Amino acid sequence: MQTTTVTYRYQRSASGLTVGAHLFGFLAIILMLVWLLHYRGGLDYDSDNSDRVFNVHPFLMFFGYIFFAGEAMMAYKTVLSAHKVQKYVHALFHLIALCSGIFGICAVFKYHDMNNIGDMNSLHSWIGLSTFILYCLQWVLGFATFLFPKASERTRIRIVPWHMSGGRALLYLSICAALTGLTQKSTFLGVEHTLSHRELNLINFTGLSILLFGIFVDLSVALARYV
Repeated sequence: MQTTTVTYRYQRSASGLTVGAHLFGFLAIILMLVWLLHYRGGLDYDSDNSDRVFNVHPFLMFFGYIFFAGEAMMAYKTVLSAHKVQKYVHALFHLIALCSGIFGICAVFKYHDMNNIGDMNSLHSWIGLSTFILYCLQWVLGFATFLFPKASERTRIRIVPWHMSGGRALLYLSICAALTGLTQKSTFLGVEHTLSHRELNLINFTGLSILLFGIFVDLSVALARYV
């Protein structure tokens, strides 16, 4: 009876954490869109305005990359279907995140080219690109191990803990890159005297929402065995 009660309590906790992750994820998306559309003039990859090209970068790196990566990690709890379907959704969401990340990185490189700015000069860029490369390797390894050509059952069982731990670590590294990126951008805007106090607060709340999204996703995954 006690075991059943404890398990049920963790089920409720894990479900609440998943809801919390979605709330903070959607909040971060809304705040970022308000920032980019209202304060920064919108986003357009093909624009002649380099600032609008740059704005594609933070949007895709969070909504397309970090958010979908988090959704992929929670897919085994949020997708009410057979385990095989959950696995395919998990892989698909990670693929969407990967493709979005590629376009997001291309956007910032294009911005640099348009303004004759050197690439890979900041801690943000070092953390971000290194994390994304590791993320791509993680996806390829996971696809080959669990989908096609698919490793033996014994190998899959041995790799699962490493696969999960690696995914959780990469999520935090991605969030670290996002927060350093927001800090770097707000610093540049402050130096250029184009950053208002309201915009600064909006950027800070966006970063806080991204951080809480990652924490709730990680805790949700950590408690998945109780669901």
